[in-house]
Amino acid sequence: MKRALLVIDVQYEYFTGRMPITYPEGSFENIIKAVDAANLYQIPVILIRHTAIQNDAATFRKGSHNWEIHEDLLKKEHVCIIDKNLPGSFTDTDLENVLKQMSIDTIVIAGYMTQMCCDTTARQAVHLGLSVEFLSDATGTLDIMNYAGKVTAEELHRSILVTQAMRFSRVISTDEWIKDH
Repeated sequence: MKRALLVIDVQYEYFTGRMPITYPEGSFENIIKAVDAANLYQIPVILIRHTAIQNDAATFRKGSHNWEIHEDLLKKEHVCIIDKNLPGSFTDTDLENVLKQMSIDTIVIAGYMTQMCCDTTARQAVHLGLSVEFLSDATGTLDIMNYAGKVTAEELHRSILVTQAMRFSRVISTDEWIKDH
């Protein structure tokens, strides 16, 4: 098994922007812990960055501060940054080729948001024949309310983890994942 850690959309939008992550508490610290462990165990780290395609977008506008990847991550060793415009990290990106070039057969998911880009990327990976490990406390989300209803961050996060564990991923805490190596 050859792994790569994907750190998805850990951008300032989720810290100082319109969508601050609230659950689970400590998710960012666990992301950093996972990256440090990956670096220690020579597991490649790939940073994923979301970019809005509209020039006047309210969030993830290219070149804005909130579009930037958190500086604490940029200081860490990483193979590359993959830019994407849709929730799936494989859609219209070079991610699949990068993983193939490194002979990766298992991806580890960390980042934001649990129910959107993390979930979509995990499902895409399974469809591509990759195994997935989904870090339960190194992914995160926020309360959501729209015309379809409302859901708390905790309920949303938990439901995605349960769904991921049904078919797509091995759902595991950061500490458990580190102990496996």
